[in-house]
Amino acid sequence: MWRGPMTGVSKATCGKCCRSCPRAAPERMSSRAFASMPAAGCVRTVIQLCWLVFMVIALWGGMRFAAAQTATPPARSLPLSQLKSGLHYSGKDVQALQADEFANPAQLWLSQGAQAWAQPSAANGKSCVSCHGAVATSMKGVATRYPAIDAASGRLFNLEDRIHQCTTRHQQAAGLQPESDVLLGLTLLVTQASKGMPLRVDVGGAARDHWQAGATLFSQRQGQMNLSCAQCHDQNFGQRLYTDLLSQGQPNGYPVYRLEWQKPGSLERRLRSCYAGIRAETPPWGALEMRQLALYLMWRGEGLPIEVPHRRAGCALWPLRRARP
Repeated sequence: MWRGPMTGVSKATCGKCCRSCPRAAPERMSSRAFASMPAAGCVRTVIQLCWLVFMVIALWGGMRFAAAQTATPPARSLPLSQLKSGLHYSGKDVQALQADEFANPAQLWLSQGAQAWAQPSAANGKSCVSCHGAVATSMKGVATRYPAIDAASGRLFNLEDRIHQCTTRHQQAAGLQPESDVLLGLTLLVTQASKGMPLRVDVGGAARDHWQAGATLFSQRQGQMNLSCAQCHDQNFGQRLYTDLLSQGQPNGYPVYRLEWQKPGSLERRLRSCYAGIRAETPPWGALEMRQLALYLMWRGEGLPIEVPHRRAGCALWPLRRARP
C-alpha cells in the first residue's frame, strides 16, 4: 500500500490499485483518504466559507423583510394634533341636533339594529346575543379596529363585511344587502358600543400593502375633474365649496345620517358619492379599493373619537354632480 509521496510515480510504475492511492485509483479513494489530502482541506474550507456566506445573506434578507413589514409609516400630511372630525365643520344647527339623541333621526336605525341583534335566525335559532351577549360590552372597541384582515380568508374586511359574514356563517341566514336598513342598523349599533374611543387600525403585516394602496388612491387624481381626495381634504379643508365648508374627510362618524340621503349611509357610500362628484368611474359595491381607501382614512384619522350617531348636512359636491359641461 502507498504510504509516501507519489511524485513521479504512475500507476504503470507502481502496478497496484490501492483504495487510498490518489494517482492509481482516484475513483476508488475513500472519503477519509480524500479528506486527509492538503488539496481536499482547501476544498472543504471553501465549502464551509460558502455555506457561512449563504447563511449570512439569508439572515440579512430575513431581517430586511421583517423590517419592511414593521416599518414606520411615512410622515402624515395632517399631524395628529391638527385632526378635526366632520362635526367641527358643521353648522350650529347640525351640532345641536347631533348632541340631542332624541332628535337625531339616526336613532330609528339604532332601534332597528337593537331589534336585529336579539332576533333569532329562522334557520338555526341563533341570534347575535347567543354568541356575543350584550352589545355594549362585547362590542366595545371593535369598530375602532376596522377595516382589518380576516384571519381565515386573508381578505380585508370592513365592519359591514364582518357582520355579513357572521349572519351567513353562524346564523345561516340570507346575506344582508349593502345599505339595507338591517345592515346599517347593526353597524350603527356595534359602532355605538365604541363611542368616544379613538380610532386605532392595524396597518402592519398583511394589511401593509392594502394601506399603501389606499394611500395611493387618496393622492391619485381621477375623473373628468382631475381631482384627488388629498386636494380637497388635505390641502383645502376649511375652505368653502359652494355653500359647504370642506372638511378633512375623517371617517370617525360613520355610518352617518345625511340630509341628502334621508337615511344613514356607510363610509363606502360616501366614497362612491365622491367618485361620482368628480365624475370618475365608480367602483362596484364591495370593491377592494374601497376597503383599502377606508383603511388609509382610518389610519389618517388615528386618535379621533368615534362619533355616532353622526348627522351631516348635504354634500358639497352635489352641485358638481348636477352640473353640465
